Amino acid sequence: MERRLAAIVCADVAGYSRMMGSDEAGTHAAFKAHRSAIHPIILNHGGRVVKNTGDGFLLEFPSIVGATEAAVAMQTVMAERNHHLPAERAMQFRLGIHMGDVIADEDEVFGDDVNIAVRLESVASPGGFAISAKAYREASKHLSVLLVDAGNHRFKNIKDPVGVWTWTHEGAPALAPELKEASALSQQYRTAIVGVLPFANLSDAQDEYFSDGLTEDLIHALSLQSFYRVLSRNSTFAFKGRNTSTRLIAREIDATYLIQGSVRRAGAKIRVTAELIAPETGEQLWTGRYDRDIGDLFAMQDEITTNLSAAIATEIVRAEASAPARLSTDVTAWDRFLKGLSHYYRQTKEDLATAVDLFREAIRVDPKLSIAHAYLATIQIQSIQFGWVKGTREMWAEAMGLAETSVRLDPRSSFAFSSLSWAHAMEGHYEAAMDAAKRAVALNPYDMGARGVLGICHFVIGEHREAIELFSMASQRDNSDPRYQWAALNAFSHYLLGQYDATLSWAREQLYVNPNHLQALAIRAAALAQLGRHDEAFEAAGVLMGNYPTLNVDRHLRNFHWKRPEDLGHYREGLLKAGVPLSKLTLVQSDLKRAAES
Repeated sequence: MERRLAAIVCADVAGYSRMMGSDEAGTHAAFKAHRSAIHPIILNHGGRVVKNTGDGFLLEFPSIVGATEAAVAMQTVMAERNHHLPAERAMQFRLGIHMGDVIADEDEVFGDDVNIAVRLESVASPGGFAISAKAYREASKHLSVLLVDAGNHRFKNIKDPVGVWTWTHEGAPALAPELKEASALSQQYRTAIVGVLPFANLSDAQDEYFSDGLTEDLIHALSLQSFYRVLSRNSTFAFKGRNTSTRLIAREIDATYLIQGSVRRAGAKIRVTAELIAPETGEQLWTGRYDRDIGDLFAMQDEITTNLSAAIATEIVRAEASAPARLSTDVTAWDRFLKGLSHYYRQTKEDLATAVDLFREAIRVDPKLSIAHAYLATIQIQSIQFGWVKGTREMWAEAMGLAETSVRLDPRSSFAFSSLSWAHAMEGHYEAAMDAAKRAVALNPYDMGARGVLGICHFVIGEHREAIELFSMASQRDNSDPRYQWAALNAFSHYLLGQYDATLSWAREQLYVNPNHLQALAIRAAALAQLGRHDEAFEAAGVLMGNYPTLNVDRHLRNFHWKRPEDLGHYREGLLKAGVPLSKLTLVQSDLKRAAES
């Protein structure tokens, strides 16, 4: 091994996995042709190809000036090659450029400065490049193009912030809509990088197509999430059949989390196992097993993919939220957001209040951070429903404004549209709520939260059987996500259908997670009263009033904008039967009566 000073260029193709999904053979052939066309440029500037990475490559140059001039020339050639192509066939590289001390070993290069080049590629625009401030200072006096100062960026596993300058060729065509990033959430914020390793086929070789197909479907499903980046199929399928440790794989493809699994077939049944691991520590963050009858093969594969993506996506967010805080005085919006998320997952009144402050701070640091607006809107609504804050007109208006801003900032986020739909539903804007929920499901059919919010839309207009179907689906596949309270919603739907025993079961489920959940306590008391279990109903109402002593029926129902008056009347009747005071005046009169009788 030797150390030497070098300039490193990292390249990948924007939207490559989606292009492969629509035309695998054509995309691969086009990539090889483009790579051959720019190879002479690399050589003419003194560079060499360190390695090809499936959807990109890593280059080494002896001079940062040569590396930057080569990057400009490469993107100029690519703009010319893409000029006459339709948007869906245009292939654009993103380049990251850095310079520093590297370790050279058997034609490979390693080290933090190589990692920085890789990180820089992730913030480059398609058809352009991102260069570190350190490299820019050395090269700028020799460049014939103007670069833009993109400020400091903080990257995963890089200790200090990196100054970034960017350039994009004027002739670079816009990506087709379906080839754009799945979310407008900035690359610097999607710090987690997820790799899905090919699922091992433990059955006959003829079943290999199923394990490969399941892996590809899972890559696609996870890529629709906006919180993290998912590596393309080519990045991970290169390790198929190789006995390489997950830690080495993760380092080679720069993955924060790895997903691996197996498929075993026995007769008419298939068993799929999967696990999510943090490769640097080897910690198993989640594991799941699915046993299914083969039946309709594609339907079964889609069901397993949905179950896997719903469970894994939630666990990745949870893992990122619980990661140790970074010790630094350079606090970014993403730092504030993640710290707020860690408090949000604790689901206590105090922690939610802290999360609100941190999300607000994240928005102050970066007003364009869509996901912080969506979470803050969600907390506003939940805090009112939990009974932890008073549902004022101003609070509802703020929640709606936050949700609308989230959608405007990130129109590709299913969570943003789900938050907007929920806010509309709670305000009684039935058509707007349904439109936003359907948009959320269309953006990400694997997002169980979006399907559950669609259930809320059916619930508020009185279509309770449809709502129950969607709530039950969401609770089975995504029950650990605190953004949604499926058990409480199921309890209400069953109550309004007169299925009071089921209401009690779902309310008990919700109270197991949150023992002082206002709506779960209230619907339990109402259901017991409707069943004629009066002593238990009065006792349940006592627990409710003990937790929320100022509660009365009129005030409580002010936050319910259900479409059918008979649904509100049904709920009102149950609360009154259980002994919940009708109004503040009723409560005062009851107190006076008790005082007179004592």
